[in-house]
Parts: sequence; structure tokens; C-alpha cells
Amino acid sequence: MNTRLSSRDAPIEPVAPSFWQALAYWLKLGFISFGGPAGQIAIMHEELVEKRRWISEQRFLHALNYCMLLPGPEAQQLATYIGWLMHRTWGGIVAGALFVLPSLLILIGLSWVYMAFGQLPAVAGVLFGIKPAVTAMVLSAAWRIGSRALKNKALRSIALLAFVAIFALDVPFPVIVLVAGLIGYLGGRFAPQWFSAGAAHAASVKSAGPAVIDDATPTPAHARFSWPRFARVLAAGLGLWLLAILGLSLRFGWDATLTQMAWFFTKAALLTFGGAYAVLPYVFQGAVEHYGWLSAAHMMDGLALGESTPGPLIMVVSFVGFVGGWTQALFGGESRLLAGAVAATEVTFFTFLPSFIFIFLGGPFIESTHGNLKFTAPLSGITAAVVGVIVNLAVFFAYHVLWPMGLQGRFDWLSLAIGLGAGLALFRFKVGVIPVVLACGLAGLAALTI
Repeated sequence: MNTRLSSRDAPIEPVAPSFWQALAYWLKLGFISFGGPAGQIAIMHEELVEKRRWISEQRFLHALNYCMLLPGPEAQQLATYIGWLMHRTWGGIVAGALFVLPSLLILIGLSWVYMAFGQLPAVAGVLFGIKPAVTAMVLSAAWRIGSRALKNKALRSIALLAFVAIFALDVPFPVIVLVAGLIGYLGGRFAPQWFSAGAAHAASVKSAGPAVIDDATPTPAHARFSWPRFARVLAAGLGLWLLAILGLSLRFGWDATLTQMAWFFTKAALLTFGGAYAVLPYVFQGAVEHYGWLSAAHMMDGLALGESTPGPLIMVVSFVGFVGGWTQALFGGESRLLAGAVAATEVTFFTFLPSFIFIFLGGPFIESTHGNLKFTAPLSGITAAVVGVIVNLAVFFAYHVLWPMGLQGRFDWLSLAIGLGAGLALFRFKVGVIPVVLACGLAGLAALTI
């Protein structure tokens, strides 16, 4: 940790991390980012805002609000944003890539075991125990973020309405975001005291202290908006995508599996408003029903792996790519592992490339708006709505964990016990994510194999 204490243990100015110190943290984050976007954001908040104090809470939430508006995995985009803000473009590339790389490597390994050896009882047991833990982690994250963001009745009401809208009325997530942003905009004009970030933070029980990037820290030179820079970033991003997809088309042909995967997952990446679950029906329809890269049973098993490994849940697309490359035997029957690994890596590249482009394009503009109520009030409304959506995600997880065969099937008391234990460890004893995941995985393994 880079914070020094005075003789009275009062936090003083924290020390800015070097590029390599930040890289070490982003690598660690890639291995511990369990719990879906809510859990990942909570982990980053605890480390970057509370412990290391690399960025203030207000700047952290301001960046998060922007990432919530974008298609793609918001936690990975938030890491990219903060890395870029601290250490320019390479800082953002490293932060975003290391958020994904460990998950990709783990999923390639697990996908190989899955395809080569079938569903081993030991693997099924570990997954059985981890699923209730994931539910508890999402609830814990919703509580952490909500307790900081929902500082008054207006914001709590928006969160409640968002939960009812998505849970009971099945309102699409983009609609919820737009309505919450509109409410925030109108609130900022006619009731600014309810939507002022400063007022919300003044009500906080405890301040983390000064940060490297504090509320009043001027925007660094590389993060200032200019149209020439915008044009350069846009040209570089589109040029990289075009070069990659043209290279695949020229090498294998437009109708080849790898080329079609690149095109399909580029489109999927631009549709991921509202998180991975919002785009999974599209991925299912395309990968299973249209292209036949994998079966429906494969897809469900891949979702379980995605829930139980670090990294964004949208990393399930890497599993889809691996299984598609394996089943299509792209490089011959003797090279199925190579085919799966290449396809998984390619799918990951095309899925996450738009996220980097969005951050590098829009980050400078967003940095120019912090502290401006005209822009921050709509984002405060969106943050409040997202808390309600996260609670809905926890309910979704709990339903599928506790009633694995639907409401007409049996209630899984063992999963409830594991989930309650995980919740007690997280809420009451403040145990870290990794010990909770390991303990619950071992409990599931013992329950199904002993």
C-alpha cells in the first residue's frame, strides 16, 4: 500500500504508484475479480478508494457512471479508465487487458478439461459450492455500493423503481438507464440538493482521506479533450479492428468459422448494454441455433464456468469460442486444443476491443465534466438505478441456485446453507473474496463427493 501515516495515524497525502506498481495491482485484480460486475467494482472500490487511495470516491463514481452507459463489461472498462487516467494509454491497455487475461487462460484450461474429459464429479462439486457464494458476493456488493451512492430518499426511490421495473415489469436495461438519467437531469435542474455529488459525499460516515487523484485534482494533460486527439483515437481503433478482420478474411475466407466468429462477436460486443445477461440470448441464438458452434447444454455449462471464474461474466464468450473451435476441428482432428485456444483468444479480442475504444474516446470528455452538476446529476440517477439492477441480478442468481429445476422442483437446502455461510463471512466477518470462494468450493466438493 502506498499510503504513509503520521504519528497520530492520520492519513496524509498518498504516494502516486509507478507504472509497474499499478501493473502488479491490475494483475492481482485479474485473479481475484470474482462476483460479477458488482463484486468486481466493490473490490476495486475497497482497494483503490479506501486502502491505496489512488482515486477519490467522487472521481471513482464519476468514471463508473460513464462506464455504466457503455455497451460492454463496466468493471473492465472502469479498470481501463482508471489505468488510463493514472498512466496514459498504456496504463489503460495494461489495466484492461490484465483484467481479462487471467480469466481467458483459466477458461481455456477449464474448457479443455471439459471437452477432453467430460464433466468430472470433482469439477461439478466445486461449481456447486461456488454458485451460492457468487450470489452472496453480488448481494454484498449491492450493499456496499448502495450504502455509498443512495444518500437520500430520491436516490433510494430511483433504485427501488429500477428494481421493480426490471424484476416485475421486465423493462430493458437501456430503457431504465435512459429514464434514470432523465430523472437525474430534471432533478439537477429543479432539485439540485438531491442530486449533488458533493451533498451525497458530505453525508458519508467516513472519508477515506486525500487521494492521488482527488476531487479537486486537475485533469492531467493526456486526459484533456481535443478533436484532433479524438480523431486519432477513432482512426486507430477502427483501423485495428479492420486490419484484424480483413486479415482473417483474406487468410481463411469470409465464410470461415474464425472470420464469422470475429464478425458475430463484434456485433455482440456492441449489444451488451445491461451486462452479460442482456446479450446472452443473442449469443445463444447465434452460436447455438444459427452457427451450431456448440449445443444448448454446452452453453449452460459455459455460463456456470463464467459465473465461477474471475473476470467479467461476458467471458463466457471465450468458452463459446473454444468449444466452437474444438468441435469444428479448425486445424484438423489432432489439433483441437490449438483450435479451441485460438478461437477463444480471437473471440475475446473482438469482444473487448470496443471497450478500449470507448474509454480512450470518451474519457477526456467525461473528465471535463466532473463537478459539473449538469452532467453529474444524470449520472447520479443512473448509479442509483444500477443498484436496483444489481439487486435484481442477486435475486436471479438466488432463484437458479435454490430452485435449480424451477419452482416446481425441489428446494436446494444445501445451497442455501452454503450461501448463508458465505453471506455471514462477507457481511459480518469481512472475509475476503478469495477465501470465501475457496471455502465454498471445498464445501460443494465435499457435499457431492463424500
